[in-house]
Amino acid sequence: MFNNNEWLEQVSETVIDPERDIVDPHHHLWPQASMGYNIDELLADTSDGHAVSQTVFMECGAAYRKEGPDFLRCVGETAFVAQAASIARERKAPTQIAGIVAHADLRSEQLDDLLDAHEEAAEGLFRGIRHAGASAGDIEGLAIPGSSDRNLMSSEAFQAGVARLGERGFTYDTWLYHFQINDFVELARAVPATAMILDHFGTPLGVGEFACQKEAIFEQWKEDIERVAACPNVFAKLGGLAMPDNGFGWHERSTPPSSDEFVEAQSRYYEHAIARFGVERCMFESNFPVDRLSIGYRVLWNGLKKMTLDFSEKEKDLLFSGVARRVYRIGTA
Repeated sequence: MFNNNEWLEQVSETVIDPERDIVDPHHHLWPQASMGYNIDELLADTSDGHAVSQTVFMECGAAYRKEGPDFLRCVGETAFVAQAASIARERKAPTQIAGIVAHADLRSEQLDDLLDAHEEAAEGLFRGIRHAGASAGDIEGLAIPGSSDRNLMSSEAFQAGVARLGERGFTYDTWLYHFQINDFVELARAVPATAMILDHFGTPLGVGEFACQKEAIFEQWKEDIERVAACPNVFAKLGGLAMPDNGFGWHERSTPPSSDEFVEAQSRYYEHAIARFGVERCMFESNFPVDRLSIGYRVLWNGLKKMTLDFSEKEKDLLFSGVARRVYRIGTA
C-alpha cells in the first residue's frame, strides 16, 4: 500500500538544517507485506537526511493476537513493536523507537490488567493509550473512516478510563474529526489531570460533503482550536494534514508536492496552532506512512524547518524534539 518510492523520488531536495535533532512522535508499523511499512521502511525514511534520533509508535490495529481473551488481543501489537525496537537497537540504527502508544478500550472493567499487559510486552517503552474518537458515521468518500462511537468522549466509563491513565502516569492520544473538537474540549475539562494529545490538528476534512466547505471549516476550526488550547492538559501534535481525507489531493497528482508547496498550502494551520498553544505544548509529527501517500519524509521535514526559519533555537528545539520527549517521557538519545 505504501510502496510509492518511485513516485516520491520525483521530488529531490537538499536537506535543510541536517543537524537538527528530531523526535518523530507519531508513526505506524505493520507486519503485513501488503502494507509495505515495517521497521526497514521506517528506518529508510528516518535516515533519509534528517537527524531523526527517536520515534514514538502510535497504535494502528497491527499484529493483534488471534487467540486469547478479546481484551488482551491488542497487546500483540505492543509486542510486535517492541520486537521492531529491539531490531533497531541491535543494528545500532541512527533512529530508535523510544516509545509505544498502544490501544485499549478505556471503558473496559479490565483496564488495569490490560495496561499491565502492555507494560510487560513493551519492554520499558509503554507510554500511553490511543482510543481514537474519530466517528465517521454515514459520511461518504472518506479513505480512512473512523468507526468510533459518536458519544464516546462523553461516556462516563470512557472518562473514568482516561482518568485512570493519568493516575498511572500514562498519556491519552486521540484522533478525531474537526466537528468533534468541542467534544474533546469537554473531555479535557472533565479529566484535567490526564495529559492529552490532539493528533493531526483535529483532522479538518476536505473531501466528500466537506470539499466545498474548506474555508468555512478552517474559520470554525480556528475558534475550536482556541478552546482546546485553553485546556492546560492538552498538547497539540502538528502534522497529519497530508492524509487523503484532508482534501489537498496530492496523492492523486502525477508528481508529489515540494516543501514549498507544502508550506504554502498548510502553514496557516501550523501558525494558528502554535500561536494558540505556544511552542511549549506543540510537537511536529510525520504520521508516516499514512502521509507518505502524499509527501516524502525528507520533503515534509524540510517544510517544517522552513516554517520555523524565524523561530529561536529554543523554540525549534521544543517543536522538533523537546515537547515530544517531555510528554512521552523519553530520555535523550
